[in-house]
Amino acid sequence: MTDILERVISESGRFFGIACNTTALVSRACKMHDVGPLAAVALGRALTGAALLAALLKDGQSLQLKFEGNGPLGKIITEAGYDGWVRGYIANPHGDVPLKKGSVDVASGIGRAGFLTVTKDIGHNKKYPGTIQLYTSEVGEDLAYYLSTSEQTPSAIALTMMINRDASIGASGGFLIQSLPPAEENSLSHIEKEINRLPSPAQFFLDGKNPGDILSTLFKNVPHRKTGQSKLFYSCSCSKTKMESALLSLGYDDLLQLLQKEGKAEVHCQFCRDTYTFNKHEIKAILATIPHKKTG
Repeated sequence: MTDILERVISESGRFFGIACNTTALVSRACKMHDVGPLAAVALGRALTGAALLAALLKDGQSLQLKFEGNGPLGKIITEAGYDGWVRGYIANPHGDVPLKKGSVDVASGIGRAGFLTVTKDIGHNKKYPGTIQLYTSEVGEDLAYYLSTSEQTPSAIALTMMINRDASIGASGGFLIQSLPPAEENSLSHIEKEINRLPSPAQFFLDGKNPGDILSTLFKNVPHRKTGQSKLFYSCSCSKTKMESALLSLGYDDLLQLLQKEGKAEVHCQFCRDTYTFNKHEIKAILATIPHKKTG
């Protein structure tokens, strides 16, 4: 099944919902980063969360989610664009903690103490970061807390995934429901009841259903209409030209020392694990662009 994201809005215009299937892109990310079960669930939730929040933006815009806790998984960074691309990585893909009541304990893996930073890129080199303390470290609840506190938009988010016995990703996805003021208590009550009754989004996909079926269930007692559908896909925008900035950040002296010691430089992309090699001639060309004080 292709990863897709679907949108609906209530006839009143005060509620809208987004649901997505991210099974394929999460599977690709987990294989690419060689993650263990705990990291797979944490990274999968963060990738799905990024896709949902990016759908709230405008064409050409993107955002980054950064979870920094004191748990063994370390930092988790995911990015997504309005047009459907998603990418991410986790600092310690084999970090682990004991199961909690038979389930993967994402909160302990991320760590209870730390921060969530959401950075929106609206284009024209304009980025707007917002940071909150981690709320529960369950990812979805932290994102809902961020939207409610930082953007004053009451939101409900569910992010789920199921792992098969062979450690492959069985299904992954989620939904986001937002209420705009003034609140419609009757519609809100109907949606809340359906959220409480709903099986996990992952189970929907395992049963052969799609994101639109989730939204139809949640809004079945609220008049609504579909507003769009788009594909989601894992994609990294790295390139050798972009990786030059990593070498430039070393500064003249450190880059010169690297040239003299190694005769080349290798830069690894954290999002797709591609490696870019710069030979001595390329490094010399980069050095020529860095201002420095001559000695002697």
